[in-house]
Amino acid sequence: MDFLDPMINGFGVVAQPTNLLYCFVGVTIGMLIGVLPGLGPTATIAILLPLSYGMEPVTAIIMLAGIYYGAQYGGTITSVLLRLPGEASTVVTVFDGYALAKQGKAGTALGISAIGSFIGGTLAIFGLALFAPIVAGYALDFGPPEYAAMTALGVLLVATVGNGHKLKSVIAATVGLLLATVGRDIFTGTPRFTFGNLALMEGIGFIAIAMGVFGLGEIIYNIEQRHNKVSAPAKVANVWPSRKDLKQASGAIGRGSVLGFALGVLPGGGATLSSMVAYSIEKRRAKEPERFGRGAIEGVAGPETANNAAATSSFIPLLTLGIPANATMAIMLGALLIQGITPGPQLVSDQPDLFWGVISSMFIGNILLLIMSIPLVGIFVKILRVREGILAPITALITLLGVYTINNSTFDMMLVIIFGVLGYLMKKFGFDAGPLVLAYVLGGLLESSFRQSMRIFDGDATGFLTRPISATLIAMFLVVALLPVIQKLWKHRRHQLPHEPNKVTENGREAQATKDD
Repeated sequence: MDFLDPMINGFGVVAQPTNLLYCFVGVTIGMLIGVLPGLGPTATIAILLPLSYGMEPVTAIIMLAGIYYGAQYGGTITSVLLRLPGEASTVVTVFDGYALAKQGKAGTALGISAIGSFIGGTLAIFGLALFAPIVAGYALDFGPPEYAAMTALGVLLVATVGNGHKLKSVIAATVGLLLATVGRDIFTGTPRFTFGNLALMEGIGFIAIAMGVFGLGEIIYNIEQRHNKVSAPAKVANVWPSRKDLKQASGAIGRGSVLGFALGVLPGGGATLSSMVAYSIEKRRAKEPERFGRGAIEGVAGPETANNAAATSSFIPLLTLGIPANATMAIMLGALLIQGITPGPQLVSDQPDLFWGVISSMFIGNILLLIMSIPLVGIFVKILRVREGILAPITALITLLGVYTINNSTFDMMLVIIFGVLGYLMKKFGFDAGPLVLAYVLGGLLESSFRQSMRIFDGDATGFLTRPISATLIAMFLVVALLPVIQKLWKHRRHQLPHEPNKVTENGREAQATKDD
């Protein structure tokens, strides 16, 4: 296999003491953040972006990646023990994980989720190592028209396929696209939406938006929603699942690995969507679907495997195309850009130490997580008892100081506060912040690629249809855009069709009338 040699070299990069240390730090922080309800890996990575600024690029990305996939492990602990999802991707784990805990099988649920997470993450790493260079090779054929069509499709998928209300997601994505236009026009130099403020001439900083919406906004919301008392966690015993449990969960783990890998690559997919789809599939496949919600081991194994596989595969479009598949990957893109690294097709060949070092670090990180996940359960449960009133101010202070240290700008701090309030209001009224941030990130690339394409085609938009890749992507765009309309028309037509029972009733009446005559 062509990827084995560079991957071995990647292990040499990870084996350096500093990188190994920060891999451990990353997965440990990730597990901790997964345990703490509400904060999540996206907000944490956003808060730690200033810290990564002073690190070596490989070290910084290894640590931030560890936080992301480590959070998928940690979120399971509170879902099973306290019926309290520590991370959005572990919401469905609550259904059967907590039911198993009430039956005295908390250890079994945690054990099978750790094993499934390790297998799903490891298989996804192999897929990442195998497919990412192939995607990067094809990406060399991408020009402005292809990037314009790809980013347009990405924005649409984020706005319509994500979690929550579709209309609210579309509104959030629209706001993100609008924010991307603030600043000096890249082609003419004309100020746009700056309102005479010189600080906005270069646009709104990504870090200010990310740390505000995901960091400060989440903190404010969690203070309002904090629980005054914490339920007593279930006791953990018999951590290693029985042979029967492993056999019963094996199919769900296999399906979750494939499903999570596939959905993690798609814009708007990611760990949360993968876990929900995996749970739905397992319930539909089950011979006794009524077991789900009452302690079905497949209801834990499938989603937990899928969310870890998706967390890994979402790095493929980021590293090879420079396009983030979800909100966390948008923050990771910001981290790469801060380090002066532009992800894209050339990354694999130009910076192999970074590319293969990050991939190899995921192997090490998953092994560390498997080893740590069960012994640290007791410690993490105790952390849950720390009052929100103590944790929140410390986190908010770190957030504001972090954004200040990047440019030594009080204006950036004001922006964080403004977007923090916006993030809080969005959370409160049911708007997902993910589409806003993703649309902001993709908006700049969409505008520049589209305008470059129109220059190439001399203003003729039909030129997009003359290139195979862009034409295919536009066709996919139209399918995704028109699918809800087609589904609605189909349902309306089915309601208009005469129902079969009415015909039977009429025939019965005719027969009865004939008999009476």
